[in-house]
Amino acid sequence: QVQLVESGGGLVQAGGSLRISCAASGRTFSRSAMGWFRQAPGKEREFVATISWIGGSTYYTDSVKGRFTISRDNAKNTLWLQMNSLKPEDTAVYYCAVSESSLYYSGRILPDRPNQYDYWGQGTQVTVSS
Repeated sequence: QVQLVESGGGLVQAGGSLRISCAASGRTFSRSAMGWFRQAPGKEREFVATISWIGGSTYYTDSVKGRFTISRDNAKNTLWLQMNSLKPEDTAVYYCAVSESSLYYSGRILPDRPNQYDYWGQGTQVTVSS
């Protein structure tokens, strides 16, 4: 049974930093792309960042470029999202996800839509106060 568990969310002031984690269990996601999405109240789930299995390729949505950093440790089956210079508009539930499609093994292209991912965590709340 594949399980993704996010942690590290919380309340932070604008301009602050937070690092959230995603621990994968049940299998090893070798060669799988992993990503972060977020969903604010009343809004659709939106793409935040994605990373190839070897970690050499990353892709971010424009609104977080230069502020967020995605990383992974395949030996630990763990994904992280370091979030700096947080803004109130970053407030959302953050979800990690795994895509098993071979399209993304090379990292030349990466998945940035929810329907391109196969497994999802339950989410962790990030709240940024102004």
